[in-house]
Amino acid sequence: MKKAAIRQAFGTHLRLLREQRGWSQQALADVADVAKKTIYRLETAQTSPTLEVLACLAEGLEIPLRDLVDFSATESRA
Repeated sequence: MKKAAIRQAFGTHLRLLREQRGWSQQALADVADVAKKTIYRLETAQTSPTLEVLACLAEGLEIPLRDLVDFSATESRA
């Protein structure tokens, strides 16, 4: 899988996780203690997350880190 495709798949997965909770990008940013711009850039595949951001997102979403980075199911639905 190419880097751009990985970023796109992760961004789509993150957006779906956020939307399942009925959260805005700002709401996710608030619970994960990251900038809203970071959420936007991740969801639009403009950037890759750092390990620290991944950990904050998983904690904010209250899911195991492995569930955050397992976006293979999301890919098959896209």
